[in-house]
Amino acid sequence: MSMLSFEKKYRVRGGTLLGGDLFDFWVGPFYVGFFGVTTLFFAALGTLMIVWGASQGDTWNLWQISIAPPDLSYGLAMAPLMEGGLWQIITICALGAFISWALRQVEISRKLGMGYHIPVAFGVAIFAYASLVVIRPLLLGAWGHGFPYGILSHLDWVSNVGYQYLHFHYNPAHMLAVTFFFTTTLALSLHGGLVLSALNPKKGETVKTAEHENTFFRDFIGYSIGELGIHRLGLFLALNAGFWSAVCIIISGPFWTRGWPEWWSWWLELPIWA
Repeated sequence: MSMLSFEKKYRVRGGTLLGGDLFDFWVGPFYVGFFGVTTLFFAALGTLMIVWGASQGDTWNLWQISIAPPDLSYGLAMAPLMEGGLWQIITICALGAFISWALRQVEISRKLGMGYHIPVAFGVAIFAYASLVVIRPLLLGAWGHGFPYGILSHLDWVSNVGYQYLHFHYNPAHMLAVTFFFTTTLALSLHGGLVLSALNPKKGETVKTAEHENTFFRDFIGYSIGELGIHRLGLFLALNAGFWSAVCIIISGPFWTRGWPEWWSWWLELPIWA
């Protein structure tokens, strides 16, 4: 990949959080940095642990390979390697890789003199993952409440946890998360479709300008949020989707143990219905 001429002014030294000039260099289009090195280390180690764990199992079927968390009887203690300890090591590696990647993004933001909205956004995704394998298990008192690392086994875990609360879609935080996920898709698909239609006109027509785009939405829904506004809205919607998805699982168990439909009894008990 050839480097564009204007990229040269961005590839300046400085802005690092750790390591100084030692890792302050680029490999092709990719910035390395101290946290780029730690990302590679944790990602490689975690992947090797998964492959090694699969080799100790009875299948190489990608759909059926599963690394299970410790039994609930181990509580918050370290478990033997083949009884959940491997899951604990892989979890540490995953968190190490994710957090390192976010800090690498912080360094890049500092180099470019821009805000930290990209690492902050990635931090919400890290929070959603940590809520499943760290925060909720800590609140419930056992690492065994984390989900297993496997395709089908993880889907089974999701299904079982959902049925444990009868109808998980009655979880109010889950409702918010799903609403934000769908709204993100709607808003950004409208934006993407508008940009494509403006920049890919029919043969013989000229490329449309931003004013044409704004006019379309003023005619379509009565208001145009603008080019910058739609990206801010997309970020707001996406971050809320990740945040409320984390909240919905954290409150299930530590703060609410009954079926989620029961939570809505307060609505039926309002004085207005009497």
